[in-house]
Order: sequence, then structure tokens, then C-alpha cells
Amino acid sequence: MSDTHDIDHILNEWPHQSGVISARLVRAGDGREVVQMRVEMGVLQMEAEGRPDGEHPEGADTYLDALIQLTFGPDDAFELTEKQCFEVDREFMQFYHRRICWLALREFDRAIADADHTLALMDFAAEHASNSDWGLSHEQYRPFVLFHRTQAASLRALQGSGAESAIEEINHGLQSIHEVFAAAEAEEDFAEDELVGQLVELKESLRDEYHVGPTLAEQLAEAVANEEFERAAELRDQMARRPDHH
Repeated sequence: MSDTHDIDHILNEWPHQSGVISARLVRAGDGREVVQMRVEMGVLQMEAEGRPDGEHPEGADTYLDALIQLTFGPDDAFELTEKQCFEVDREFMQFYHRRICWLALREFDRAIADADHTLALMDFAAEHASNSDWGLSHEQYRPFVLFHRTQAASLRALQGSGAESAIEEINHGLQSIHEVFAAAEAEEDFAEDELVGQLVELKESLRDEYHVGPTLAEQLAEAVANEEFERAAELRDQMARRPDHH
């Protein structure tokens, strides 16, 4: 007699691959889109919209949204309780798993959105942590989240505006990561960081493959550094006329 709860057929047709992020988008029984991730011990299924586990903490879309609502109260010195810290950590992990799935699926807009949510959650945790060690324990992962966000933003730009825009996204990401190192008074470690090295390698590979010289932003930075102000003004005008200029 077969058991309708048995998932052997799913695991057998989708074998686990060590060291590889295996993810797929599928339709659930009610037609909604869900993300599945193959892990060693089975399959994780996450919602594609809202919070990955589909819950609505305190009626909000995410736990971060619920916490932000609490800060609107009369207590100006809001501090996270131990239980709230535990729930923050849960949300960190959920968005991490879905973010790496989006990257594997080349769903770059969604990867960026989940990275931005995690960064906002980190900001909230840093501001409202009652235990400074707990708050700092999350900050060590900020470069990692920025690394994922930069990957997604650069590859999205490559698909849309082209290699020069992709390189500029990498430069923006490297600057954001550098600011994290500077804030931690660890600037000397920036150049040797493995994630930084991977982004630099990606940037140079894009230059070689697509034959891209210095971008307009890089030329502008050089002109300003050399006090070539007329040249800098011309470059700003060129950047402002670009279709993808924000």
C-alpha cells in the first residue's frame, strides 16, 4: 500500500549534489509559485513572495516589519528581548536560504530584494540590540550579504544595460564593502578579503570578455583626483545623458 506522504520519488529524481546549490521554481497545488532547494537530508520548500516560511508574524509581512511597528510605540529606547533576537535569527536564515536559491536560479531582482531585506534587518538589530555581542555577531556577515547583492546587481546589469554598467555595479558593491571594513577599523584587511577578490576577478573578466576600458564613473573619479574639473564636468554630462542614469 502506497503512502501519500512518501517523497522518495522526489528525492530519487532530484539527487543531492555536494557543493552545488540545487534550486527550482515550481507551482504548488493552489497555483502559487514556490522555491525548492535540494539539501542533503531532503528538500526545503519556501514561498516565493513575502517571508520564506509563509508566516505573518504579528500580522505583518515579515518579522522586521513587525518589529518596526513596535518602535512606533511610546518606548523611545526600544531594545530587543531574547525571544525577539531568536526570531530575528530565524528570519536571517530563511532569507539567506532563499537568497542563494535566487542567485542559483538567476532571479537577480529577487536576490537583490532579499539581500536588501537582510541588510535592513541587520541595521535594525545593530540599532536595537540589548546585547552588543549579539549585534556584532551579525555584522561579520554584512560583507557576505553585500557580496551576494553585488553579484546579483552586476549580472542583472549585464543582462540589461551591458558590461560597463555591470562593472559599475561591482565598483559600487566594493565601495560598500570597503565602508564596512573601514567602520570596523580593518581597512588593511580589505584588499586580502576572499569575497573582495572574487568581485575584482569578476570585474576584470568582464573587462576582458567584453573589451571594456575604464567606465565613465572610473574616468570621473580619476579626473576629480587629478583636479581636471572641466573633464569631470564633461563626464558628468555624459553620465546624465545615459538611458540607465538614475
